[in-house]
Amino acid sequence: MTTDHTSATQPAPLTLLGLGDMGTALARAWLAAGHPLTVWNRTAAKAEPLVAEGARAAATLEEAVAAADLVVVCLLDDASVGEALAAAELTGKDIVNLTTGTPAQARERAGWARQRGARFLDGGIMAVPPMIGIPEAGGYVFYSGDHALFEQHRDTLAVPVGTRYVGTDPGHAALHDVALLSAMTGMFAGITHAFALMRPEQDVKPTAFAGMLTDWLRAMADMSAGMAHQLESGDYTEGVASNLAMMSAGNATLETTAEEQGVSGELLAPFMASMRERVAHGYGDEGLAGLVDMLRQR
Repeated sequence: MTTDHTSATQPAPLTLLGLGDMGTALARAWLAAGHPLTVWNRTAAKAEPLVAEGARAAATLEEAVAAADLVVVCLLDDASVGEALAAAELTGKDIVNLTTGTPAQARERAGWARQRGARFLDGGIMAVPPMIGIPEAGGYVFYSGDHALFEQHRDTLAVPVGTRYVGTDPGHAALHDVALLSAMTGMFAGITHAFALMRPEQDVKPTAFAGMLTDWLRAMADMSAGMAHQLESGDYTEGVASNLAMMSAGNATLETTAEEQGVSGELLAPFMASMRERVAHGYGDEGLAGLVDMLRQR
């Protein structure tokens, strides 16, 4: 049985605000682990299936917040958090905010919670609802903010999905979340472009090409470790196998092939333009790490 640090024998009670797809998945995981759970949602009918599974539905948000010291918030956005909790008594409460937001919003929300007598922990969920409650799915939540709060409730927070604490700065969970999602978005752009190139070829099945694509991306993903070492050492030529000048020159073939296949280069063009700019400034012997500094200087 998974237990909370605050209780050696009984799963800790908690309140969950917000029953969208993610909130509902979280709720079911805590209920399955035996945690006494109070739930609230603006549309009360969404709580009915969870009540049938053992949750207690609060009639008002204020009642829900009063029901437990640990209050987990999973609402639409940061504005909805402020609006929902505007009239709630938060003194002595532990607020864990799993609502998607920006680092600046998390820092502001932490100050807002302190002013109202509450401890605050922000979270960035690196999972989709079907991954919740399934450890082998590999999902987790980044947490940042009050470390004592995290340690006290770590076991309870780990019931639905794994936990990764990334520091006392309340904005770091959101920053890690957005950084990984940004990398994912760039990867998705490349995947989309690759399929667009192959799409006219009737004798190449997308399902056959997908396996090659996945294997290649997996092999190339290790380059992030090399870039990290370069960024820490300050030597952006360290261990470079294909320098920026070579890659930028090779982009011409990628662009020409896209034209031949009738595919727009709009998904890749900004990145290629940044590479050309860096080379033009005299950094052609570097790897891609120099683009990090170039982006930050703009």
